[in-house]
Amino acid sequence: MAISGFEGFEKRLELQFSGDDPMISLGLRRLDFESIEEVLDAVQCTVVSAVGNLFFDAYVLSESSLFVYPTKIIIKTCGTTQLLKSIPPLLSHAHHMGLRVCGSRYTRGNFIFPQAQPFPHTSFREEIIYLEQSLPTDLCYRKACVMPSKLPNQQYTWHVYSASDEYHHIEQMAPDMFTVEVCMTELDRVLARKFYRRLVDGNSGDVAGKEMTALTGIGDINPGSLLCDFAFDPCGYSMNGMDGTRYSTIHVTPEDGYSYASFECVGSTEDDRNLIGEMLKKVVQVFRPATMSVSTTGTCVSQDVWTRVKNALEPLGLSCRSCVVDEFPAAGSVVFQTFTTRRK
Repeated sequence: MAISGFEGFEKRLELQFSGDDPMISLGLRRLDFESIEEVLDAVQCTVVSAVGNLFFDAYVLSESSLFVYPTKIIIKTCGTTQLLKSIPPLLSHAHHMGLRVCGSRYTRGNFIFPQAQPFPHTSFREEIIYLEQSLPTDLCYRKACVMPSKLPNQQYTWHVYSASDEYHHIEQMAPDMFTVEVCMTELDRVLARKFYRRLVDGNSGDVAGKEMTALTGIGDINPGSLLCDFAFDPCGYSMNGMDGTRYSTIHVTPEDGYSYASFECVGSTEDDRNLIGEMLKKVVQVFRPATMSVSTTGTCVSQDVWTRVKNALEPLGLSCRSCVVDEFPAAGSVVFQTFTTRRK
């Protein structure tokens, strides 16, 4: 818990692996629960719910989410978690499985309560130093960048660090994968109240989470997904969605004064790119934020992608205030857009 309120903005770490694991079809999914708990203990969070399919496992955490694929792991945590401290135990467990890290990407927005963050998250500079010291030296394609917005006081700023070895940089990456990360603040107060639990409902977090999913319309964002949802007491909500190899996730901190919600999804096809705009419309209608950012990352990201995002959001009363584009040798293009309602 932060000094002034709960920190909704997440830190996100993605690690890619390769190697000689004889069970590569399962890879990191062979991690037992005790090993996962060890990693999360270092981060200072726990598993509250989990689900899996043929392709990956998804965990709802006490602070956000964990996704485990055979050769990829994604951890996204909020609050005052120490996310980057997951790297040493993860690399150790992977090593014992015959896997080695070949790529890494770390992203986050601006913290609402930066003074409450513990080491190594006290500044982006400290995070970079920790990453540089924790990742192996053969990840030679490295870049760190702060992508600014044009909002007052740089309210939304996107921090990106990526690294890869010489065999897994952008020229060797799959040409069509992309990730969309959305951050939203100043949520509509009436809608945000839907993420509070009733005083005496007697339900588990899983049951209450399903009720919130239905009540808020979150279940309609991607109706083909298998959802794992959880409602916290007295308020707050997390959801992981599984649709084949693709995941999506939502996290909500609804308190007045520092309300926040995030949405993240991945895509790989032209159909996915067409669907992103429709999904973003539904997300905005669930939360009606006054300010939001959309970061789109991948080898296929172009002006067409960010134009689709802009065209999807502006009819909903959100004006695009800034758009920054940068290239990362281990991640591809990153397009960072910020939006505010026209009344701001």
